[in-house]
Amino acid sequence: MKNHNNNRSSFSGKIGFVLSAAGASVGLGNIWRFPYLAAKYGGGIFLLIYILLALTFGYTMIVAETSIGRMTKKSPVGAFNFFSKSRWASFGGWINAIIPLLIVPYYSVIGGWVIKYLVEYVIGDGKRLAGDDYFASFISSGFSTELCFVVFTMITLIIIYAGVRNGIERVSKFMMPILVVLSIIIMIYSVTRPEAIDGVKYFLVPNLKNFSWMTVVAAMGQMFYSLSIAMGILITFGSYMKKDVSIEESTKNVEVFDTAIAIMAGLMIIPAVFAFSGGDPKALNAGPSLMFITIPKMFEEMGLSTVVGTLFFTLVLFAALTSSIALSESSVSTFEDQFGWSRKKATVIVGAIMLVLGSLSSLGYGPLACVKIIGMQFLDFFDFLTNSVMMPIAALATCLLVSRVIGLKKIEEEVLHGEGSFKRKKIFNFMIKYLCPIFAVIILISSVANALGLITI
Repeated sequence: MKNHNNNRSSFSGKIGFVLSAAGASVGLGNIWRFPYLAAKYGGGIFLLIYILLALTFGYTMIVAETSIGRMTKKSPVGAFNFFSKSRWASFGGWINAIIPLLIVPYYSVIGGWVIKYLVEYVIGDGKRLAGDDYFASFISSGFSTELCFVVFTMITLIIIYAGVRNGIERVSKFMMPILVVLSIIIMIYSVTRPEAIDGVKYFLVPNLKNFSWMTVVAAMGQMFYSLSIAMGILITFGSYMKKDVSIEESTKNVEVFDTAIAIMAGLMIIPAVFAFSGGDPKALNAGPSLMFITIPKMFEEMGLSTVVGTLFFTLVLFAALTSSIALSESSVSTFEDQFGWSRKKATVIVGAIMLVLGSLSSLGYGPLACVKIIGMQFLDFFDFLTNSVMMPIAALATCLLVSRVIGLKKIEEEVLHGEGSFKRKKIFNFMIKYLCPIFAVIILISSVANALGLITI
């Protein structure tokens, strides 16, 4: 096996890492999953719990994964094996490595849907998108969805092929500031709609009456999805981080960036849908139906649908691309490290896997609609398998590696390297040893029980 560590790519500095890691975090999960869950699970109280979890659980996992990556200069499999040759360590490394390889194909399918909607708005066809049956007929069409999926996948692969600095970092530095500006523009437009103020209050003001145990479980699940924890991404990006960059400062910046975008997404969508639906939180339907059915109807009713629709779906496309780039990079890096492949070969292999698995998800609502796994279409099954089953297990493996094998002292030394600080050391130590493993098990059990119909989330 070739040793890539001597000539391993790296980010140019702190800004490169922060924008790339924030780009990994800020994706479709922030734009439509976060507002939907916030509306469903109590608005302000959900937001408060999410922020508390991000500052404790999220912070702990980001620091742990980034430190592991920077200490070893390896992607997930090599990083876990660096500290232990045991079977469970190898399993922990591989599950972290396989998760992004399973997520990015179906994620790219949704990215393709975004491209389709953006093109329709650009050519002034927004009225058609607001039709009752448009989305259902589009995703069941087969050829059209497959074409959009392939276009999105190719854009991702071209950026990955360009490398860490020329591809990932350059694109993140370009896309992330635009993403923030677009979020602010659409947020201001949304909160100034007539009757939108009720939605703003519902989302920002915590109300204990709206609290339930499922608020905590949903917020924990969203935090995994949103902060790119337990996907191998942060281990990979940590391996590209220079030793003189502060891990704690960078983590804080990623947390703030990600949470700010999630809050802005909530303020973009919840007040506008509240105004559009006359204050009915149920109008914020889950996932695709919110972004591809409710929002186009809302834009059409507001007027200016071509302008606002184009801005909104440009924002969503950028968010989707920065995440798909990070997911793909984690997989490419694993193949480079484990098999000694060149970047070109690793990118081609990952691309082939994306096209095969993604096509199953792309055609799963059309020609392959009759094929189901435990009652789910391919896209829903891959989403359930990765987010509800594999990611909590990957997080648990990381916690055990840090607390039982590496040791908290070595992590502290890595965090303090160069100009680093470790102000939240006590929180980190307590979370990684006790609470994070418990939270991961709770998410795993509750998600699987929900999928089997034993509880309702």
